[in-house]
This record gives sequence, structure tokens and C-alpha cells, in this order.
Amino acid sequence: MATAILRLSRRFATKNVGLSRNGGSKTPNLSSGVPCRTAVSTTSGAILPKPDKTSFGLIRMTAVVVPFLYVGTLISKNFAALLEEHDIFVPEDDDDDD
Repeated sequence: MATAILRLSRRFATKNVGLSRNGGSKTPNLSSGVPCRTAVSTTSGAILPKPDKTSFGLIRMTAVVVPFLYVGTLISKNFAALLEEHDIFVPEDDDDDD
């Protein structure tokens, strides 16, 4: 069923695109007509096997997340100090507890 729909959509797409690219000829050129994604299936319609899965373990995830969190914390701390130094954003001390 899926291959029939794929063939029908290819015919429709190559009919519209193929005529303008071939200079008005009646035969559609499949190689230059419509780009075909072959990541899931072959040109004959066969389904390709699943790709190899690379697992990301806890150690790999930690090795990526921790340095970027640390760098982000340093950047935000330095930027907050810069804003406070130039009196751009300074929290007010309201003592209305009387």
C-alpha cells in the first residue's frame, strides 16, 4: 500500500516538475526531477534495517552537561556583577517592617 502511494506521488511530482526541467519533453527524468529521500527505503521500495543505536550513558551525558552548566553559571554571575556595578539593575532595600 505504501509503495503504491509512493509511486503515485512520484508520478504526479515528476509530471509537474519533469516537463519544465526537460524543456517541454514528454518523458520525465527521475534523476533530475524530484529529490527522493532514501533514508527509510530503497528505490525498489524495500524497507532498510534499523540503524545502529549509539547509547549515551550517564557518564557521557554528565561529561557534556556539567561543563556547560558551570560555564553558564560563570557567565550569568559575571553579567549580574557588571549590571550591579553600573547601577543598571540594583535591587532596592525596602525596610517597611515598621
